[in-house]
Amino acid sequence: MKSEIAVCEAPSASVPVASPCQRRCCLNDADKCLGCGRLLAEILEWSGADEGRRLAIRALTEGRLASR
Repeated sequence: MKSEIAVCEAPSASVPVASPCQRRCCLNDADKCLGCGRLLAEILEWSGADEGRRLAIRALTEGRLASR
């Protein structure tokens, strides 16, 4: 029997990191969006952020959403 090995490839550099926006924008008193978990500053920063920063923002938002 041959065993199969799964090959995982890093995302292509041409594929941008998708925005976490859920189109349910509502900021709380701490300027955190209740839809996606981003802070207002991160929302404003998103369009000019490089891929590394976008990945960092996504990780932060996932943590915020998981803790609510």
